[in-house]
Amino acid sequence: MNEKEISEIRRRFRPEKSNISRIRGCYVNEQREIVSEFSQSLALMPQEESEELLAILKKTLSGTVGKNLIDIEFATRQVLEGEEHKLLMALRDSSLDDENAVHEFYGRVIETLNMEGNYLILLACDKYDVPYYAKDGEKQEDSSEVFSYFLCSICPVKLTKPALGYYACENIFRNITADWVVSAPELGFLFPAFDDRSANIYNAVYYSRNLAENHEEFVDTVFKSEIPMPAAVQKETFQSILGDTLADDCSYDVMQAVHGQLSEMIEEHKTNKVEEPLVISKKTVKSVLESCGVPEARVTSFEEKYDAEFGADTQISPRNLIDAKQFELRTPDVTIRVNPERSDLIETRMINGAKYILIRADEGVEVNGVNIHISE
Repeated sequence: MNEKEISEIRRRFRPEKSNISRIRGCYVNEQREIVSEFSQSLALMPQEESEELLAILKKTLSGTVGKNLIDIEFATRQVLEGEEHKLLMALRDSSLDDENAVHEFYGRVIETLNMEGNYLILLACDKYDVPYYAKDGEKQEDSSEVFSYFLCSICPVKLTKPALGYYACENIFRNITADWVVSAPELGFLFPAFDDRSANIYNAVYYSRNLAENHEEFVDTVFKSEIPMPAAVQKETFQSILGDTLADDCSYDVMQAVHGQLSEMIEEHKTNKVEEPLVISKKTVKSVLESCGVPEARVTSFEEKYDAEFGADTQISPRNLIDAKQFELRTPDVTIRVNPERSDLIETRMINGAKYILIRADEGVEVNGVNIHISE
């Protein structure tokens, strides 16, 4: 799913838009025991509570495509024969009314999910009358199809701290006792995917809040599919590959060029409003390194290391490799953050045998908020 399609489904999670009639799920304690199960009708709940529940579910479709939201692809054989896919289809086709399927799903999640503390498993099913748009972009009254899907959210339940509260109606202060509160989803998924504004049972969209943790054990249990390494790990791995393979040829100019060219790709993709997610291959980085004059032996070493860490044909989102909004230099004692568009203000130089990072500072220099003058 691309960002536009995800946004279209996100807009469903409002009382006036959604066909979700109820939320069901279970509450799991630290011992991996189901404390309680529930099935609540949204229509019978106070409006504030129903809106809060929908808002929690909606967060399972938040974040960045390729970072927090990852496409999970099923093999043809899985769709035809796989137990994991049959279970997901049973949940979807029954609108979560198949009790055996629901409890089997709970059991699989609880048995394998590695999460500390208490948590909720929330499930919601929706039927979306997908509107049809004419070639001129005008919305038609008749829908083109009904997209039936369900959403799963795994939400930590945390104990708040006691606090002193003010009760306006009584005009007094008194203690607010600690209580258990549902946090934003840690992980979850949507099945099936909404590709080309239609159901695609060969795909699901998986969500992970933490860029450094993708809960691989959950993905393996629920989907029996491989998942890319977490976005934060991709970035660390890419940085390590560059540093290890380029060695003495890993200069400031090389890193500036890599960051600059990847940033340009990201900006161009955004400006052109391309719907499909932006990805690059090792050939993209190879061409950048070659343009910087990096020796061929170093470039070959980079390719080999890339193949070993990511896989020869793996494509990666450049947003996972760099921060396009920030350019950073760091020493053990000093960290310098630069506007990426002005990385030309910095250079590295050897002076009298010592290594220096030089920053051109023509005007507007402050120290602890005070303007200073730099004299000759």
